[in-house]
Amino acid sequence: MDLNFSAFQEPRGVMRVLQFIFSICAFATICGYDGYIKFACDKDAKIDISYPFILIDTAKLNVANENCTATVGNDFASDARFFVATGVLSMLFSLGIIFLYAKMDEAYKTNKKLPLYDFLITVFLAVLWLSSSAAWAHSLSSLKSIAAQPIFNSSSCCPGGAITSNFSSLNISVIFGFLNFFLWAADLWFLYKETEWFQGNAPPTTSGV
Repeated sequence: MDLNFSAFQEPRGVMRVLQFIFSICAFATICGYDGYIKFACDKDAKIDISYPFILIDTAKLNVANENCTATVGNDFASDARFFVATGVLSMLFSLGIIFLYAKMDEAYKTNKKLPLYDFLITVFLAVLWLSSSAAWAHSLSSLKSIAAQPIFNSSSCCPGGAITSNFSSLNISVIFGFLNFFLWAADLWFLYKETEWFQGNAPPTTSGV
């Protein structure tokens, strides 16, 4: 296969490689999370926390002489799936455009429509990263609050309250989300210079006599 890697010596090619890597990092940190809610009064009782973060569950606590339960009820699946879908779409597009740059870079430079489509899709994905990262950051904040304060059926049920797992990987997923937005937004300038909008406004070059 005849491949040309000259595009990857330019910012637009380097940015695509970074976007591919960080897109995978973003959705991997959220999909691979496996956490829990435990209770001080009963170490054996546990409510699992994992993607897509549908926290609708009740745990029966083994407390002497009392019918004790702890309930967690909320659904964060829509924002989590939105974030993951953005990551997967970005990964697939980055992989496809990397192949296009390597295999058809000359056609990319001579065809007026390809750079324009590349630019517009990048705008769309940058907007998706901003909106999905903001939505997931808000949901994560609510998830932490709800996980730390489950609803007990009695005020004296479990004085020690809940013990939650570490949310560090989910915090990192939010950071990756906004980092991806920065990468996709920053790439727009380099892609804009490849479009006919920029090149049509560029002054003609004149050779000295």
